Amino acid sequence: MEVNKILSADLLDIIFEGRNKEYGAYYLRKTYNERVKRALIITASIAGAILLISFLNQTLGDRGDSKVKINEMTLQDVKQEEKEPPPPPPPPPKQEPPKVEMKQFTPPVIKKDEEVEKPPPPQEELKEAKIDVVNVEGIKDEGLAAPVDIDQGRQIVEEKIDDNKIFDKVEIEASFPGGDSKWRQYLERNANGQVATDNGSPEGTYTVVVQFVVDKEGNISDVRSLTNHGYGMEEEAMRVIRKGPKWNPAIQNGRQVKAYRKQPITFRVESD
Repeated sequence: MEVNKILSADLLDIIFEGRNKEYGAYYLRKTYNERVKRALIITASIAGAILLISFLNQTLGDRGDSKVKINEMTLQDVKQEEKEPPPPPPPPPKQEPPKVEMKQFTPPVIKKDEEVEKPPPPQEELKEAKIDVVNVEGIKDEGLAAPVDIDQGRQIVEEKIDDNKIFDKVEIEASFPGGDSKWRQYLERNANGQVATDNGSPEGTYTVVVQFVVDKEGNISDVRSLTNHGYGMEEEAMRVIRKGPKWNPAIQNGRQVKAYRKQPITFRVESD
């Protein structure tokens, strides 16, 4: 190679000066940078595709798992609201007995004419008056009754109980045979705890309160929900209570009466 061309020539051309460039080594060295660059681009593309596929699988997998929910149902005891008994009625006002007219009547005494002071009252006036030694002006009213003794509000009046009345508060509340534990066991065995999840309820805790009446024979009636969460929870709670066995009726004044009861049931929906 001429000297004036050495400074401007490529290093590879200087090395292969006078050698067989068609052998292959010259071509491999000449295209080395281009091949390395192409290999890096291909490697980066494959790695990016792998990361993208992994990210998509993880995202789709999370969405699929979120559809699986766990639903729990718990029961709570509720106490009937206590109402203060009404105050006793005030005693009736004290009444003065009506005055009875009295006429003075003294036994007759024989005196001289000049000693007579006052004649006795006529017989007509004595028919409606009592006899006493003094005169007392009374009330002449044939419609007046005899005086009545007042006991100052101490008399006992028996309360009349309406057979159709439903009590909110009673002396002895209605109870389930076997106690609260048996009633809880019945609800847990017969209620569908998955009803909220099956109907697509969002994650959360929902407490349903159901009110019902226990009649004098212990039958359950008038079952209705006091809440409205939806997703079939109120309907399921009312269904299982409506199908329940007989109760022991409530007692008021020694008699079996109708009374209200309330039962809360909690549904818990959680993501897996």
